Amino acid sequence: MNLSFHSLVFAILAVFLSSTTLPAGPDHPNVVFFVVDDLGWTDLSCYGSKFHESPHIDALARSGVRFTQAYAASGVCSPTRAALMTGKSPARVRILDWLPGRDPAHAKLLPPEDLPALPLEEVTFAEVLREHGYQTCFTGKWHLGDDGFGPTDQGFDVNIAGTENGAPPAGYFSPYKNPHLIDGPRGEYLTNRLAEESVNFIRERDPAKPFLLYHAFYSVHTPIQPDPAQMRHFEEKAKELPERSTEERFELIHNAWVNKLYHDSPAYAAMVKSVDDAVGLILGELEEQGISDDTVVIFTSDHGGLSLNLFLPTPTSNKPLKYGKTWLTEGGIRVPAIIRAPGVTPAGHETGVPIISMDYFPTILDLVGIEQRPDLHQDGKSLLPLLRGDEGMGRRDLIWYYPMYSGFQARPSAAILARGWKLIENFEDSSLELYLLADDIGEENNLAEVYPETVLAMRKRLWAYLNEVGAPMPKINPAFIPSLSKRHKYW
Repeated sequence: MNLSFHSLVFAILAVFLSSTTLPAGPDHPNVVFFVVDDLGWTDLSCYGSKFHESPHIDALARSGVRFTQAYAASGVCSPTRAALMTGKSPARVRILDWLPGRDPAHAKLLPPEDLPALPLEEVTFAEVLREHGYQTCFTGKWHLGDDGFGPTDQGFDVNIAGTENGAPPAGYFSPYKNPHLIDGPRGEYLTNRLAEESVNFIRERDPAKPFLLYHAFYSVHTPIQPDPAQMRHFEEKAKELPERSTEERFELIHNAWVNKLYHDSPAYAAMVKSVDDAVGLILGELEEQGISDDTVVIFTSDHGGLSLNLFLPTPTSNKPLKYGKTWLTEGGIRVPAIIRAPGVTPAGHETGVPIISMDYFPTILDLVGIEQRPDLHQDGKSLLPLLRGDEGMGRRDLIWYYPMYSGFQARPSAAILARGWKLIENFEDSSLELYLLADDIGEENNLAEVYPETVLAMRKRLWAYLNEVGAPMPKINPAFIPSLSKRHKYW
Protein backbone atom coordinates (compact mmCIF):
# COMPACT_ATOMS: atom_id res chain seq x y z
CA MET A 1 0.00 0.00 0.00
CA ASN A 2 1.38 3.37 -1.00
CA LEU A 3 0.81 6.20 1.44
CA SER A 4 1.54 9.85 0.82
CA PHE A 5 3.51 11.69 3.48
CA HIS A 6 0.37 13.41 4.82
CA SER A 7 -1.59 10.17 4.82
CA LEU A 8 1.19 8.50 6.78
CA VAL A 9 1.23 11.35 9.30
CA PHE A 10 -2.52 11.11 9.79
CA ALA A 11 -2.35 7.32 10.11
CA ILE A 12 0.28 7.59 12.83
CA LEU A 13 -1.72 10.34 14.53
CA ALA A 14 -4.85 8.18 14.48
CA VAL A 15 -2.99 5.34 16.20
CA PHE A 16 -1.61 7.76 18.80
CA LEU A 17 -5.00 9.30 19.51
CA SER A 18 -6.69 5.93 19.78
CA SER A 19 -4.10 4.93 22.37
CA THR A 20 -4.81 8.02 24.46
CA THR A 21 -8.60 8.03 24.13
CA LEU A 22 -10.28 8.09 27.52
CA PRO A 23 -13.49 6.12 28.12
CA ALA A 24 -16.56 7.99 29.36
CA GLY A 25 -17.30 7.57 33.05
CA PRO A 26 -16.54 8.95 36.52
CA ASP A 27 -12.75 8.70 36.08
CA HIS A 28 -12.91 10.84 32.93
CA PRO A 29 -16.01 12.99 33.34
CA ASN A 30 -17.73 15.12 30.78
CA VAL A 31 -17.35 18.90 31.05
CA VAL A 32 -20.10 21.48 30.61
CA PHE A 33 -18.69 25.02 30.73
CA PHE A 34 -21.11 27.97 30.84
CA VAL A 35 -19.78 31.47 30.10
CA VAL A 36 -22.27 34.34 30.26
CA ASP A 37 -21.50 37.65 28.55
CA ASP A 38 -21.61 40.83 30.68
CA LEU A 39 -23.13 39.11 33.72
CA GLY A 40 -22.30 41.13 36.83
CA TRP A 41 -21.21 39.82 40.22
CA THR A 42 -24.56 40.60 41.86
CA ASP A 43 -26.82 39.71 38.91
CA LEU A 44 -27.90 36.33 40.28
CA SER A 45 -30.13 35.55 43.25
CA CYS A 46 -27.37 33.43 44.80
CA TYR A 47 -25.07 36.47 44.58
CA GLY A 48 -27.50 38.83 46.25
CA SER A 49 -29.93 40.17 43.66
CA LYS A 50 -33.39 40.76 45.10
CA PHE A 51 -34.94 41.56 41.72
CA HIS A 52 -33.39 39.12 39.25
CA GLU A 53 -34.32 35.44 39.48
CA SER A 54 -31.98 32.50 38.82
CA PRO A 55 -33.39 29.35 40.47
CA HIS A 56 -31.50 26.84 38.30
CA ILE A 57 -28.13 28.53 38.78
CA ASP A 58 -28.87 28.93 42.48
CA ALA A 59 -29.49 25.17 42.65
CA LEU A 60 -26.18 24.57 40.86
CA ALA A 61 -24.45 26.72 43.49
CA ARG A 62 -26.07 24.69 46.28
CA SER A 63 -24.79 21.49 44.69
CA GLY A 64 -21.18 22.65 44.25
CA VAL A 65 -18.70 25.36 45.23
CA ARG A 66 -19.59 29.04 44.92
CA PHE A 67 -16.69 31.49 44.63
CA THR A 68 -17.25 34.90 46.19
CA GLN A 69 -14.03 36.41 44.85
CA ALA A 70 -13.72 35.05 41.32
CA TYR A 71 -12.23 37.33 38.68
CA ALA A 72 -12.31 37.68 34.93
CA ALA A 73 -8.93 38.13 33.27
CA SER A 74 -10.08 41.48 31.85
CA GLY A 75 -12.90 43.98 32.07
CA VAL A 76 -13.77 43.29 28.41
CA CYS A 77 -14.74 40.15 26.56
CA SER A 78 -12.14 38.98 24.01
CA PRO A 79 -9.14 39.09 26.39
CA THR A 80 -11.03 37.05 28.98
CA ARG A 81 -12.20 34.56 26.38
CA ALA A 82 -8.62 34.12 25.17
CA ALA A 83 -7.49 33.61 28.77
CA LEU A 84 -10.20 31.01 29.37
CA MET A 85 -9.17 29.09 26.26
CA THR A 86 -5.40 29.22 26.75
CA GLY A 87 -4.70 29.53 30.47
CA LYS A 88 -2.58 32.56 29.63
CA SER A 89 -3.13 36.15 30.69
CA PRO A 90 -4.21 38.71 28.08
CA ALA A 91 -0.82 40.40 28.45
CA ARG A 92 0.95 37.17 27.54
CA VAL A 93 -1.39 36.05 24.74
CA ARG A 94 -1.49 39.59 23.26
CA ILE A 95 -5.25 40.00 23.04
CA LEU A 96 -5.73 43.14 25.10
CA ASP A 97 -9.10 44.56 24.01
CA TRP A 98 -12.43 43.44 22.67
CA LEU A 99 -12.03 42.71 18.98
CA PRO A 100 -11.59 44.78 16.91
CA GLY A 101 -11.52 47.42 19.67
CA ARG A 102 -11.71 51.17 19.50
CA ASP A 103 -8.78 53.62 19.52
CA PRO A 104 -9.81 57.26 20.09
CA ALA A 105 -7.91 59.59 17.78
CA HIS A 106 -7.23 62.36 20.27
CA ALA A 107 -6.69 60.56 23.57
CA LYS A 108 -3.55 61.19 25.59
CA LEU A 109 -2.05 57.76 24.92
CA LEU A 110 -1.75 55.55 21.87
CA PRO A 111 -2.76 52.03 22.89
CA PRO A 112 -0.43 49.25 21.75
CA GLU A 113 -1.44 47.05 18.85
CA ASP A 114 -2.95 43.77 19.90
CA LEU A 115 -3.65 40.67 17.86
CA PRO A 116 -6.74 40.52 15.61
CA ALA A 117 -7.54 36.91 16.54
CA LEU A 118 -6.48 34.11 18.84
CA PRO A 119 -3.36 32.71 17.12
CA LEU A 120 -3.62 29.17 15.82
CA GLU A 121 -0.31 28.47 17.53
CA GLU A 122 -2.06 28.76 20.89
CA VAL A 123 -3.21 25.39 22.22
CA THR A 124 -6.61 25.56 23.88
CA PHE A 125 -7.94 23.25 26.57
CA ALA A 126 -10.46 22.04 23.98
CA GLU A 127 -7.56 20.86 21.81
CA VAL A 128 -6.00 19.01 24.73
CA LEU A 129 -9.29 17.30 25.58
CA ARG A 130 -9.90 16.39 21.95
CA GLU A 131 -6.40 14.87 21.74
CA HIS A 132 -7.53 12.53 24.52
CA GLY A 133 -10.68 11.44 22.74
CA TYR A 134 -13.17 14.00 23.99
CA GLN A 135 -16.03 15.05 21.72
CA THR A 136 -16.04 18.84 21.73
CA CYS A 137 -18.84 21.28 20.98
CA PHE A 138 -18.85 25.08 21.01
CA THR A 139 -22.18 26.90 21.23
CA GLY A 140 -22.69 30.68 21.22
CA LYS A 141 -20.34 33.66 21.30
CA TRP A 142 -16.74 33.15 20.13
CA HIS A 143 -15.38 36.69 19.46
CA LEU A 144 -11.80 35.49 18.99
CA GLY A 145 -11.55 35.60 15.20
CA ASP A 146 -13.43 34.91 11.99
CA ASP A 147 -13.44 31.74 9.89
CA GLY A 148 -9.95 30.29 9.88
CA PHE A 149 -9.61 31.35 13.52
CA GLY A 150 -12.93 30.07 14.79
CA PRO A 151 -13.92 27.33 17.23
CA THR A 152 -13.31 24.47 14.79
CA ASP A 153 -9.79 25.80 14.27
CA GLN A 154 -9.14 25.77 18.02
CA GLY A 155 -10.17 22.31 19.18
CA PHE A 156 -13.93 22.07 18.73
CA ASP A 157 -15.53 19.43 16.52
CA VAL A 158 -18.74 21.44 16.25
CA ASN A 159 -19.35 25.19 16.09
CA ILE A 160 -22.88 26.44 16.63
CA ALA A 161 -23.24 30.23 16.20
CA GLY A 162 -19.63 31.18 16.97
CA THR A 163 -18.34 34.08 14.83
CA GLU A 164 -16.02 37.06 15.21
CA ASN A 165 -18.96 39.16 16.42
CA GLY A 166 -19.18 40.35 20.00
CA ALA A 167 -22.97 40.64 19.90
CA PRO A 168 -25.62 38.75 17.93
CA PRO A 169 -25.40 40.19 14.39
CA ALA A 170 -29.14 40.80 14.04
CA GLY A 171 -30.16 40.82 17.68
CA TYR A 172 -31.80 38.09 19.72
CA PHE A 173 -34.63 37.12 17.39
CA SER A 174 -34.63 35.02 14.23
CA PRO A 175 -33.66 35.62 11.46
CA TYR A 176 -30.22 35.76 13.10
CA LYS A 177 -27.98 36.54 10.09
CA ASN A 178 -25.39 34.23 11.63
CA PRO A 179 -23.42 32.07 9.15
CA HIS A 180 -23.02 29.34 11.77
CA LEU A 181 -26.65 29.14 12.85
CA ILE A 182 -29.59 28.19 10.65
CA ASP A 183 -32.47 30.60 11.15
CA GLY A 184 -35.42 29.33 13.12
CA PRO A 185 -39.02 30.49 12.82
CA ARG A 186 -39.31 34.28 12.72
CA GLY A 187 -39.24 35.61 16.27
CA GLU A 188 -37.50 32.57 17.78
CA TYR A 189 -35.40 33.68 20.77
CA LEU A 190 -31.64 33.15 20.47
CA THR A 191 -30.92 32.18 24.08
CA ASN A 192 -33.60 29.49 23.95
CA ARG A 193 -32.43 28.23 20.57
CA LEU A 194 -28.80 27.86 21.60
CA ALA A 195 -29.83 25.92 24.69
CA GLU A 196 -31.77 23.53 22.47
CA GLU A 197 -28.74 23.14 20.21
CA SER A 198 -26.55 22.20 23.18
CA VAL A 199 -29.16 19.71 24.37
CA ASN A 200 -29.19 18.15 20.90
CA PHE A 201 -25.42 17.76 21.04
CA ILE A 202 -25.70 15.91 24.36
CA ARG A 203 -28.39 13.65 22.93
CA GLU A 204 -26.53 12.88 19.71
CA ARG A 205 -23.05 12.35 21.17
CA ASP A 206 -21.24 9.02 21.19
CA PRO A 207 -22.02 7.72 24.72
CA ALA A 208 -18.82 5.69 24.74
CA LYS A 209 -16.67 8.83 24.76
CA PRO A 210 -16.59 11.77 27.18
CA PHE A 211 -17.52 15.21 25.88
CA LEU A 212 -16.82 18.90 26.36
CA LEU A 213 -19.71 21.31 25.84
CA TYR A 214 -18.63 24.97 25.96
CA HIS A 215 -21.84 26.99 26.04
CA ALA A 216 -20.98 30.68 25.65
CA PHE A 217 -24.07 32.86 25.94
CA TYR A 218 -24.49 35.96 23.82
CA SER A 219 -26.73 37.16 26.65
CA VAL A 220 -26.82 39.39 28.62
CA HIS A 221 -24.86 41.62 26.24
CA THR A 222 -26.59 44.52 24.53
CA PRO A 223 -28.90 44.98 22.72
CA ILE A 224 -31.19 44.49 25.71
CA GLN A 225 -33.85 42.41 23.98
CA PRO A 226 -35.71 40.10 26.33
CA ASP A 227 -37.93 37.17 25.48
CA PRO A 228 -41.48 38.61 25.60
CA ALA A 229 -42.57 35.48 27.45
CA GLN A 230 -40.41 36.55 30.40
CA MET A 231 -41.22 40.26 30.44
CA ARG A 232 -44.70 40.44 31.99
CA HIS A 233 -43.57 38.83 35.25
CA PHE A 234 -40.74 41.33 35.77
CA GLU A 235 -42.82 44.30 34.71
CA GLU A 236 -45.27 43.38 37.45
CA LYS A 237 -42.44 42.77 39.89
CA ALA A 238 -40.95 46.20 39.12
CA LYS A 239 -44.19 47.82 40.23
CA GLU A 240 -43.51 46.51 43.75
CA LEU A 241 -40.11 48.22 43.99
CA PRO A 242 -39.82 51.31 46.21
CA GLU A 243 -40.10 54.57 44.34
CA ARG A 244 -36.69 56.21 43.83
CA SER A 245 -35.71 59.45 42.17
CA THR A 246 -33.23 59.50 39.30
CA GLU A 247 -30.62 60.84 41.72
CA GLU A 248 -31.20 57.85 44.01
CA ARG A 249 -30.99 55.32 41.19
CA PHE A 250 -27.88 56.66 39.44
CA GLU A 251 -24.62 58.38 40.33
CA LEU A 252 -22.84 60.83 38.04
CA ILE A 253 -19.32 59.84 36.91
CA HIS A 254 -16.86 62.30 35.36
CA ASN A 255 -19.61 64.91 35.04
CA ALA A 256 -21.27 63.07 32.18
CA TRP A 257 -21.59 59.32 32.64
CA VAL A 258 -24.13 57.65 34.91
CA ASN A 259 -23.56 54.54 37.00
CA LYS A 260 -26.56 52.47 38.00
CA LEU A 261 -27.07 51.75 41.70
CA TYR A 262 -29.98 49.26 41.78
CA HIS A 263 -31.43 46.28 39.92
CA ASP A 264 -34.76 47.48 38.57
CA SER A 265 -34.84 46.77 34.82
CA PRO A 266 -37.56 44.29 33.81
CA ALA A 267 -35.95 43.80 30.39
CA TYR A 268 -32.53 42.97 31.82
CA ALA A 269 -34.02 40.75 34.52
CA ALA A 270 -35.91 38.86 31.82
CA MET A 271 -32.65 38.25 29.93
CA VAL A 272 -31.01 36.93 33.11
CA LYS A 273 -33.99 34.61 33.61
CA SER A 274 -33.63 33.30 30.04
CA VAL A 275 -29.98 32.50 30.78
CA ASP A 276 -31.07 30.68 33.91
CA ASP A 277 -33.72 28.71 32.04
CA ALA A 278 -31.11 27.71 29.44
CA VAL A 279 -28.78 26.46 32.18
CA GLY A 280 -31.71 24.54 33.67
CA LEU A 281 -32.58 22.96 30.31
CA ILE A 282 -29.02 21.75 29.71
CA LEU A 283 -28.49 20.48 33.26
CA GLY A 284 -31.89 18.81 33.09
CA GLU A 285 -30.74 16.91 30.01
CA LEU A 286 -27.73 15.63 31.95
CA GLU A 287 -30.15 14.29 34.55
CA GLU A 288 -32.40 12.82 31.88
CA GLN A 289 -29.44 11.02 30.31
CA GLY A 290 -28.26 9.76 33.71
CA ILE A 291 -24.84 11.41 33.33
CA SER A 292 -25.09 14.27 35.81
CA ASP A 293 -22.83 12.43 38.26
CA ASP A 294 -20.27 11.93 35.47
CA THR A 295 -20.15 15.59 34.44
CA VAL A 296 -18.14 18.55 35.71
CA VAL A 297 -20.12 21.79 35.46
CA ILE A 298 -18.47 25.23 35.47
CA PHE A 299 -20.36 28.53 35.38
CA THR A 300 -18.87 32.03 35.14
CA SER A 301 -18.96 35.38 33.31
CA ASP A 302 -16.44 37.07 31.02
CA HIS A 303 -16.39 40.32 33.06
CA GLY A 304 -18.58 42.61 35.15
CA GLY A 305 -21.96 43.97 34.23
CA LEU A 306 -22.58 47.02 32.06
CA SER A 307 -23.51 49.63 34.66
CA LEU A 308 -22.24 52.85 33.06
CA ASN A 309 -23.57 54.76 30.09
CA LEU A 310 -23.85 58.24 28.68
CA PHE A 311 -27.61 57.93 28.54
CA LEU A 312 -30.29 56.35 30.70
CA PRO A 313 -31.12 53.60 31.22
CA THR A 314 -28.14 51.36 31.88
CA PRO A 315 -28.69 47.59 31.99
CA THR A 316 -27.56 46.63 35.50
CA SER A 317 -25.83 47.63 38.73
CA ASN A 318 -22.73 46.06 40.26
CA LYS A 319 -23.10 47.69 43.66
CA PRO A 320 -21.57 47.36 46.20
CA LEU A 321 -18.70 47.02 43.72
CA LYS A 322 -17.27 50.08 41.99
CA TYR A 323 -18.23 50.80 38.36
CA GLY A 324 -18.47 47.97 35.82
CA LYS A 325 -17.58 46.55 32.43
CA THR A 326 -14.19 47.67 30.99
CA TRP A 327 -12.86 48.95 34.34
CA LEU A 328 -10.24 47.26 36.52
CA THR A 329 -12.26 48.24 39.57
CA GLU A 330 -14.07 45.34 41.25
CA GLY A 331 -17.28 45.99 39.32
CA GLY A 332 -15.46 45.42 36.05
CA ILE A 333 -13.61 42.21 36.87
CA ARG A 334 -15.24 40.42 39.82
CA VAL A 335 -17.70 37.82 38.50
CA PRO A 336 -19.90 34.95 39.66
CA ALA A 337 -18.30 31.50 39.47
CA ILE A 338 -19.56 28.04 40.41
CA ILE A 339 -17.94 24.63 40.00
CA ARG A 340 -19.65 21.30 40.57
CA ALA A 341 -17.39 18.28 40.25
CA PRO A 342 -19.05 15.07 41.44
CA GLY A 343 -16.92 13.23 43.96
CA VAL A 344 -14.73 16.31 44.49
CA THR A 345 -16.72 19.39 45.43
CA PRO A 346 -18.77 19.47 48.64
CA ALA A 347 -22.34 20.63 48.14
CA GLY A 348 -23.12 24.19 49.18
CA HIS A 349 -19.53 25.19 49.93
CA GLU A 350 -18.41 28.81 49.55
CA THR A 351 -14.89 30.17 49.34
CA GLY A 352 -13.49 33.68 49.28
CA VAL A 353 -10.11 32.64 47.88
CA PRO A 354 -9.41 34.72 44.75
CA ILE A 355 -9.40 32.83 41.45
CA ILE A 356 -9.09 34.04 37.85
CA SER A 357 -10.06 32.96 34.32
CA MET A 358 -6.73 31.31 33.52
CA ASP A 359 -7.28 28.79 36.34
CA TYR A 360 -10.02 26.85 34.55
CA PHE A 361 -7.71 25.23 31.96
CA PRO A 362 -5.46 23.40 34.46
CA THR A 363 -8.43 22.72 36.74
CA ILE A 364 -10.29 20.95 33.95
CA LEU A 365 -7.25 18.82 33.16
CA ASP A 366 -7.01 17.73 36.79
CA LEU A 367 -10.72 17.01 37.06
CA VAL A 368 -10.81 14.82 33.92
CA GLY A 369 -7.63 12.92 34.68
CA ILE A 370 -5.31 14.45 32.09
CA GLU A 371 -1.74 15.39 32.97
CA GLN A 372 -1.07 19.08 33.58
CA ARG A 373 0.43 21.15 30.75
CA PRO A 374 2.28 24.03 32.45
CA ASP A 375 3.95 24.82 29.14
CA LEU A 376 0.49 25.88 27.97
CA HIS A 377 -1.55 27.22 30.90
CA GLN A 378 1.32 29.39 32.12
CA ASP A 379 -0.76 31.85 34.13
CA GLY A 380 -3.32 29.47 35.58
CA LYS A 381 -3.26 27.33 38.70
CA SER A 382 -5.36 24.23 39.17
CA LEU A 383 -8.19 24.81 41.61
CA LEU A 384 -8.37 21.14 42.56
CA PRO A 385 -6.63 21.62 45.94
CA LEU A 386 -8.96 24.55 46.66
CA LEU A 387 -12.00 22.49 45.67
CA ARG A 388 -10.84 19.92 48.20
CA GLY A 389 -10.51 22.51 50.97
CA ASP A 390 -6.91 23.75 50.73
CA GLU A 391 -7.16 27.55 50.70
CA GLY A 392 -3.44 28.25 50.26
CA MET A 393 -4.05 29.76 46.81
CA GLY A 394 -5.00 33.03 48.49
CA ARG A 395 -1.33 33.84 48.87
CA ARG A 396 -0.58 34.38 45.17
CA ASP A 397 -0.71 37.60 43.15
CA LEU A 398 -3.37 38.22 40.49
CA ILE A 399 -2.56 40.74 37.76
CA TRP A 400 -4.59 42.62 35.14
CA TYR A 401 -3.37 44.71 32.21
CA TYR A 402 -5.63 46.93 30.13
CA PRO A 403 -3.60 49.57 28.22
CA MET A 404 -6.61 50.52 26.09
CA TYR A 405 -9.49 53.02 25.98
CA SER A 406 -12.89 51.44 26.27
CA GLY A 407 -16.32 52.56 25.25
CA PHE A 408 -17.34 53.13 28.87
CA GLN A 409 -14.86 55.64 30.23
CA ALA A 410 -12.18 53.28 31.52
CA ARG A 411 -8.64 54.51 30.87
CA PRO A 412 -5.38 52.57 30.28
CA SER A 413 -4.38 50.91 33.53
CA ALA A 414 -3.00 47.86 35.27
CA ALA A 415 -3.81 46.25 38.61
CA ILE A 416 -2.47 43.71 41.06
CA LEU A 417 -4.24 41.89 43.91
CA ALA A 418 -2.05 40.51 46.68
CA ARG A 419 -3.26 39.13 50.02
CA GLY A 420 -6.28 41.35 50.14
CA TRP A 421 -4.56 44.51 48.93
CA LYS A 422 -5.38 45.83 45.47
CA LEU A 423 -3.25 48.38 43.60
CA ILE A 424 -4.41 50.13 40.41
CA GLU A 425 -1.99 52.18 38.32
CA ASN A 426 -3.48 54.66 35.85
CA PHE A 427 -1.19 55.21 32.89
CA GLU A 428 -2.43 58.62 31.74
CA ASP A 429 -1.26 60.43 34.87
CA SER A 430 0.71 57.69 36.71
CA SER A 431 -1.70 57.96 39.63
CA LEU A 432 -1.93 55.05 42.06
CA GLU A 433 -4.88 53.66 43.99
CA LEU A 434 -4.52 51.24 46.90
CA TYR A 435 -7.46 49.50 48.55
CA LEU A 436 -7.85 46.90 51.29
CA LEU A 437 -10.78 45.00 49.84
CA ALA A 438 -11.81 43.22 53.04
CA ASP A 439 -12.60 46.61 54.58
CA ASP A 440 -13.47 48.51 51.39
CA ILE A 441 -15.11 46.33 48.76
CA GLY A 442 -16.40 49.48 47.04
CA GLU A 443 -12.87 50.88 46.58
CA GLU A 444 -13.82 54.24 48.09
CA ASN A 445 -10.84 54.87 50.40
CA ASN A 446 -7.55 55.24 48.51
CA LEU A 447 -4.75 54.30 50.93
CA ALA A 448 -1.82 54.82 48.55
CA GLU A 449 -0.42 57.75 50.54
CA VAL A 450 -0.97 55.99 53.84
CA TYR A 451 0.96 52.83 52.91
CA PRO A 452 3.72 53.90 50.49
CA GLU A 453 5.85 50.82 51.20
CA THR A 454 2.97 48.52 50.28
CA VAL A 455 2.47 50.49 47.07
CA LEU A 456 6.16 50.24 46.22
CA ALA A 457 6.33 46.48 46.82
CA MET A 458 3.16 45.73 44.86
CA ARG A 459 4.07 47.99 41.97
CA LYS A 460 7.46 46.28 41.75
CA ARG A 461 5.80 42.86 41.43
CA LEU A 462 3.26 44.18 38.92
CA TRP A 463 5.93 45.57 36.61
CA ALA A 464 8.20 42.55 37.03
CA TYR A 465 5.39 40.42 35.61
CA LEU A 466 4.58 42.82 32.75
CA ASN A 467 8.26 42.92 31.81
CA GLU A 468 8.52 39.14 32.06
CA VAL A 469 5.74 38.58 29.52
CA GLY A 470 6.83 41.47 27.31
CA ALA A 471 3.54 43.32 27.63
CA PRO A 472 3.30 45.97 24.89
CA MET A 473 3.12 49.48 26.30
CA PRO A 474 1.01 52.49 25.35
CA LYS A 475 2.83 55.58 24.07
CA ILE A 476 2.27 59.32 24.15
CA ASN A 477 -0.09 60.31 21.35
CA PRO A 478 1.36 63.11 19.18
CA ALA A 479 -2.18 63.91 18.05
CA PHE A 480 -3.41 64.42 21.62
CA ILE A 481 -5.81 67.37 21.85
CA PRO A 482 -6.83 68.04 25.48
CA SER A 483 -10.01 69.90 24.56
CA LEU A 484 -11.19 66.99 22.43
CA SER A 485 -10.09 64.32 24.86
CA LYS A 486 -12.43 65.80 27.48
CA ARG A 487 -15.40 65.09 25.26
CA HIS A 488 -16.44 61.75 26.57
CA LYS A 489 -17.92 60.59 23.26
CA TYR A 490 -14.41 59.73 22.07
CA TRP A 491 -14.37 56.74 24.37
